[in-house]
Amino acid sequence: MDDKQTLQKQLLQMQKMASLGMISAGIAHEIQNPLNFVINFSKLSGKLLADLRDIVGEVKDQLDEDAADDIQDITDDLAINVRKIQEHGERAISIIQGILLISRGKENEHLPTDIPHLVHEYVWLSYHAKRANDKTFNVSIKEDYQPDMPQCMVIPQDLSRAVINVMNNACYAVKQKATDMQAKGQEDYVPTIEVEVKVKDGRLVIAIADNGTGMPSEVREKLFRQTITTKPVGEGTGLGMQITHEIITKNHKGEINIESEVGQGTTVTFSIPV
Repeated sequence: MDDKQTLQKQLLQMQKMASLGMISAGIAHEIQNPLNFVINFSKLSGKLLADLRDIVGEVKDQLDEDAADDIQDITDDLAINVRKIQEHGERAISIIQGILLISRGKENEHLPTDIPHLVHEYVWLSYHAKRANDKTFNVSIKEDYQPDMPQCMVIPQDLSRAVINVMNNACYAVKQKATDMQAKGQEDYVPTIEVEVKVKDGRLVIAIADNGTGMPSEVREKLFRQTITTKPVGEGTGLGMQITHEIITKNHKGEINIESEVGQGTTVTFSIPV
């Protein structure tokens, strides 16, 4: 494939991603309304359940012991279920609000952003996207976020794209190594991705490390070129790390450091002035 064909393919992929972003924003907006109903009615059900418990408490002496125990067990289970519905509904709303924030953000607009929240959401979005396409995929994700971290001025739609690009690569690398190890009859390998977020010496540091296949030095040196991809045809465009490099170094005036060893894994670190 010559350079012209490669460029056309990359532009087409970028157009598809832009269209997908618009569609995702529309879907997120439509889903948010029924989710609000779910959360509001779960809260209302919790209040009604509390009222029911008060009423049962007033007539408890008139109930036989077995019936009272049964009612207690049922109301306890209902209370747990209502809390779970509310908790997961609010988590879904949080994800949707993040998607809407990113889709509505103006180009190159720096906004005060909860970085641990953003990184956490997109780390798990990448994982679940991989799981949706491959039910056999699994990985241990270890997260280390600096507590009480202040918000940082970043371009959230760009930084989230950089996080998901690196996370996608990490998922691919551990999946490949797991496949290779299984082919060799070695079942003790545990695919692992470690995520760390902190502010140190006036810089925001985001590190994503995997214990996957790793990269030889010649691949690592060419990683930020548009046409470089380590994935098979149809699984990668060669644009991911080139876009990530531009997001961190150009849009955020930061740095990217990549450490990798073949067979041991890769660590990608973003360092952004705050």
